Amino acid sequence: MSTETVFTNARIVLEDRIVDGTLVIRDGEIAEISEGNVGAGEDFGGDLLIPGLVELHTDHLEGHYAPRPGVRWNKTAAIQAHDAQVAASGITTVFDCLRMGSDDTDGFEAGEMRAMADAIIGAEREDRLKAQHFLHLRCEVSAANVMEHFAAFEDEPHVRLASMMDHAPGQRQFADIQQYRRYYKPKRDLDDDAFERFIARRQAASEAYADKHRRMIADHCSKNGISIASHDDATVAHVDEAIGLGVRIAEFPTSFEAAKASHAAGLSVLMGGPNVVRGKSHSGNIAARDLAAAGVLDVLSSDYVPFSLLHAPFILAGDEEAGVSLPRAIAMVTATPAKAAGLDDRGRIAPGLRADLVRVKRTEDVPVVRAVFSLGKRVA
Repeated sequence: MSTETVFTNARIVLEDRIVDGTLVIRDGEIAEISEGNVGAGEDFGGDLLIPGLVELHTDHLEGHYAPRPGVRWNKTAAIQAHDAQVAASGITTVFDCLRMGSDDTDGFEAGEMRAMADAIIGAEREDRLKAQHFLHLRCEVSAANVMEHFAAFEDEPHVRLASMMDHAPGQRQFADIQQYRRYYKPKRDLDDDAFERFIARRQAASEAYADKHRRMIADHCSKNGISIASHDDATVAHVDEAIGLGVRIAEFPTSFEAAKASHAAGLSVLMGGPNVVRGKSHSGNIAARDLAAAGVLDVLSSDYVPFSLLHAPFILAGDEEAGVSLPRAIAMVTATPAKAAGLDDRGRIAPGLRADLVRVKRTEDVPVVRAVFSLGKRVA
């Protein structure tokens, strides 16, 4: 039996404009969009209706699973807590980052992330989740064991995105060794000599493994239709390397030159929503708002604060210097990430697409999520 839902008196955010009108959902898909209001249906009272948000890079699940050093939470409980928060933030599609590769003082043991992936898939099968979850393999290419971790996912259809990163001192995000010392030394709680030995070990690992592992991962992803992201590109040479590896998404470039080159080459430049909300990078790199003003920002990610994925577009749209319209800002968290990840059935409000939708009340400061729908079914 066909089911139909009607939303009326809504400000519907399309890719290029906002229309005051009515939207009809039929059997989980967007069926009709019309300007003007009808008498029947749920009255949105002039609230915005936007596509469900598409989150490509979030480390948020890790915080629920490993909330304190040495603590591991029940995986299903951690997943449900994470899922509830992302859905309440308007996120209807989420790529959960699973960390591949570790050293003796950081990361997860072999098999741990595979078990987390199995728990995500099991929670989905048991209808525990509000958003649709895919997997994003966050590959630390300078780790000796990254391919051992990666091998557990070689035939996993839930993997739709892999990013290649090197957080070794002197590389990319931490090209400035002094910045690396300021950021990591307090976190590691090591004395000066021990921390210098740690730096030397990480640099040697990067030299030995990074290039080889980057090529191996890119080759596997290219053969299996998995989108590839570079991470923390700092130079035009980094961008050229990414292009040669078949990268589609440039995550968190650390310089304007790298962001501009990535955008010009057709890569989707991704920056963090928290960077937009705070007005700056937490690690001292380029501000996302500056990239938006220059026209080279394509995608936003919530990174470590789920609600920032909704908050950030409204900040950009309200910033005269950024020069970004609300439809364009919303596309950074809906249409563009969906396209970059090869998901052509969502991310826009158009007939025939999934009825993944968010009702939002726009305010002068922080927007309010009124309701969230996945395939036309209210989930938050």
